[in-house]
Amino acid sequence: MSDETATKDFLFKFLVIGSAGTGKSCLLHQFIENKFKQDSNHTIGVEFGSRVVNVAGKTVKLQIWDTAGQERFRRETYNALTNWLTDARTLASPNIVIILCGNKKDLEAEREVTFLEASRFAQENELMFLETSALTGENVEEGFLKCARTILNKIDSGELDPERMGSGIQYGDASLRQLRQPRGSIAQNKQHCGC
Repeated sequence: MSDETATKDFLFKFLVIGSAGTGKSCLLHQFIENKFKQDSNHTIGVEFGSRVVNVAGKTVKLQIWDTAGQERFRRETYNALTNWLTDARTLASPNIVIILCGNKKDLEAEREVTFLEASRFAQENELMFLETSALTGENVEEGFLKCARTILNKIDSGELDPERMGSGIQYGDASLRQLRQPRGSIAQNKQHCGC
């Protein structure tokens, strides 16, 4: 069965945000195609990809939207995190699931932000955190799957409701809608994973 014809339990929409040059398109390409995107130009507008994954016994289709970055390069990309985080929580929802991906882990000699600094920022802002490399593939899949697991846990606890319009999550199979009763009422506008 192809991704399109297989029965899916859920559909999750992810949004990859961050400054220009941080490797957002390369992360998306590595996750979808399982290879590094050699000829990566800056994204203009939005790129899209999807992949069906199995998470905690559920079949989930991840729709991933890669956005164009607004800023440029180096440590400024780390300093811009607060702005990206504020935008995500304001424009989407204060309760979205977010993972901070410190990409380009393979360029250790050019590191400008320590693991401890990034980890502390993530903890202070209630984010999950992973260092990734779109070049080698290290932790790329883990980042997307970690987000998906967290979303599934929030659905199971009733904190997220796939029936809510605009939540960014939905049941993949109509028959599942009849089997599940929403247990929570927290308003969600969008459910994304910011890398």
